[in-house]
Amino acid sequence: MLTPTMLVLLVMTAYPLIFTFIYSFTNYNYLKGAKKASFVMFANYIKLFKNDYFRQAVLNTIKFTICAVILEMLLGLMIAVFINSLKKAQKIMRTLLLLPYLLPAVTVALSWRMMLSSNYGIINQFLSGLGLPYFNWFLDTRTAFWTILVIDVWQNVPFVFLLLFASLQSVPEGQYEAARIDGAGAFQQFWYVTIPNIKNSLALCALLRTIDTFRLFEKINVLTGGGPAGTTSTITQYLYNYGIKSLDFGFGSAGAIVMTVLVLILSSVYIKRAIS
Repeated sequence: MLTPTMLVLLVMTAYPLIFTFIYSFTNYNYLKGAKKASFVMFANYIKLFKNDYFRQAVLNTIKFTICAVILEMLLGLMIAVFINSLKKAQKIMRTLLLLPYLLPAVTVALSWRMMLSSNYGIINQFLSGLGLPYFNWFLDTRTAFWTILVIDVWQNVPFVFLLLFASLQSVPEGQYEAARIDGAGAFQQFWYVTIPNIKNSLALCALLRTIDTFRLFEKINVLTGGGPAGTTSTITQYLYNYGIKSLDFGFGSAGAIVMTVLVLILSSVYIKRAIS
């Protein structure tokens, strides 16, 4: 009974991954065709790591992933614990909190671009009303990265909340009662009862958010295109500009393999920390 599903997974994941790995050692260009591609060994990888823009994109991606996942996990856990403690209006609060996550990433990016516009954005109008200066949020090297980080966290915290809230429902109430009888305070109950019971969910959530955040593309492409001065460039944005647009699939495949390796490393780190 598992055979059909395994076949689909092999076709959809293993097959593309194998050919991406093979193409990363070639000079395959889509316009020239696969028949004219020749093996260049590690030339694509050498070219990749010698590129300053790619190195900056890697650092930006790692920095963004670490900051986003940590903030999303902390905020999602806090909201989940708070909503779980409510006696009334849980369903209403759950519905309202999930709305940002239900929106497409492009819709979210366009909405925030309008709100943060330096000409007619409601946020800059609000700052002006308080006598504060305008900000060009997406074209200022000091604010562009952190602005996109806030937008991504705003949209994806509900996902973390949903997973952790579901996990909190399975924590036995008897353990809390036993802890209260032993004199444990609210923080001690949270640390010694709640966290151990949802430890596996925390690890799963960290893994899913790490993988998803590492391949961030839509918001970057819509809001900044990797600018200003490469401060918001990510690996996926780099591969789009220098691999997909230029149809240099051999070079793009090398970048995809590097990104896959980095995702595996970061995922294992987060899982170990969550479990510990």
